[in-house]
Amino acid sequence: MSDAAQAAWSGAVALVLGSSTGGVGQHVRSLVRGLSAAGCRVLVCGPAATEQQFGFTAAGAAFVAVEIPASPGPQDSGAIRTLRRALAAHPLDVVHAHGLRAGFVAALARPAAPLVVTWHNAVLAKGLRAGAAALVERIVARSAALTLGASADLVTRAEALGAKRARLSEVASPQIAGPKRSRAKVRAEFRLAPDTPLILSVGRLHPQKRYDVLLEAAVRWRGLAPAPVTVIAGSGPSYMPLAQRISELHVPVHLLGHRTDVPDLLAGADLAVITSDWEARQLFAQEALAAGVPLVATEVGGLPDLVGDAARWIAPGTVDALDTAVRELLADPSGRAELAARGPVRAATWPTEAGTVADVLAAYASVAPSRAGHQ
Repeated sequence: MSDAAQAAWSGAVALVLGSSTGGVGQHVRSLVRGLSAAGCRVLVCGPAATEQQFGFTAAGAAFVAVEIPASPGPQDSGAIRTLRRALAAHPLDVVHAHGLRAGFVAALARPAAPLVVTWHNAVLAKGLRAGAAALVERIVARSAALTLGASADLVTRAEALGAKRARLSEVASPQIAGPKRSRAKVRAEFRLAPDTPLILSVGRLHPQKRYDVLLEAAVRWRGLAPAPVTVIAGSGPSYMPLAQRISELHVPVHLLGHRTDVPDLLAGADLAVITSDWEARQLFAQEALAAGVPLVATEVGGLPDLVGDAARWIAPGTVDALDTAVRELLADPSGRAELAARGPVRAATWPTEAGTVADVLAAYASVAPSRAGHQ
């Protein structure tokens, strides 16, 4: 099929997602805007909370609430039935699920239209849960007409589990707005002295993010002069354990909860830190580089391909490595400036939202070619 035919593809698409408070929901909203502008009819199926947070209908989609929780359980049977009814009620050309949970529910709903699944995250479960998760991965891989991976390792994993077709599909960061507050006003929120370093991390409060490593490193930074203050923006199931650990350690770390002003927080930050065990194309990494904030990050998943030489890399799960990297950068203004300068240069190489939409349209055309050029 020609590039022109792929670019002209338009049809009816259902985008399916599970619980999301960040990157996946923002990506789906971006697709809704782009696909609608390309002439596609878009239905979004996901938890009611995602519509409230991301506004899919305002972006141009129809929406049906399908409660797909973050973890599998008996409630999945209800989600499968609800999704099956929703898909049957809308003539569709493609069903596109985002994430393994949504992909699993969509696969068991057995849609009449071809199923495309984007793998956004790796499975990090251990023990008995790892076996169950591997079964879910296998079902999703073998049920999809096409698997799209947000990072190369996800594509390799899907292929190993029997995916019919799998390829890389880079997820663009939504356009990043500039700060609305000055650096001084942001820092005043945390009552920081002018020379006090502010360290920022943003992400879902989940064990995968390894904020425990950040807390343990922060204990060591109390002896620095001046001692940095660390803030973590995000919500999630690890909030209470992290809050308890912060209290036990008596460290200057603040849990900010969900924030909509990440550009402001970056304007006030001296360093951005990612301590995750795995990431694909993490939104915060993209925001930090685009804002020119020096980044310390774990060398995992798709982050090296995304960030390149615009970060100070550390091994995952290593408090010593994080402690050393932060200490050295705080003591090296020229090193911070060099990383800060590399960030926007690297960000300029990333795919745009329009490029991502074009890639997704090409994916749809490859599994439903009869709709190319259909209006």
